[in-house]
Amino acid sequence: MAAFSFVLHYVNDPQKCAAFYADLLGIPVIEATPTFAMLPLREGVMLGLWLASGVQPAPNGTSSAAEIAFVEKSRAEVDATHASWAAKGAKITQAPTTMDFGYTFSAVDPDGHRLRVLFPED
Repeated sequence: MAAFSFVLHYVNDPQKCAAFYADLLGIPVIEATPTFAMLPLREGVMLGLWLASGVQPAPNGTSSAAEIAFVEKSRAEVDATHASWAAKGAKITQAPTTMDFGYTFSAVDPDGHRLRVLFPED
């Protein structure tokens, strides 16, 4: 059985998005070419940023049809991540709030891909 290894985002500028994620998450860019960049999300799982115009077969749909979610260990950590991301200039699209699945906020990357930070609550 194949192992889950990548989240791939089709982006307009892989280098700009890579710099955004590297700064936002405090992780290194481990591969960078004009058409692709890669960052480690955790051991064995990578974030790939692929130049949309070069993807084959060509993608269809919208960039906001999915989210990358980041789970925190407490409400305080959600608030701290929100403050950190806002200070780094991330576009916050939902302020910290309680939803039916937990305490959360959302932001978007330079290409409009949705990022969600949450603390799951029962």
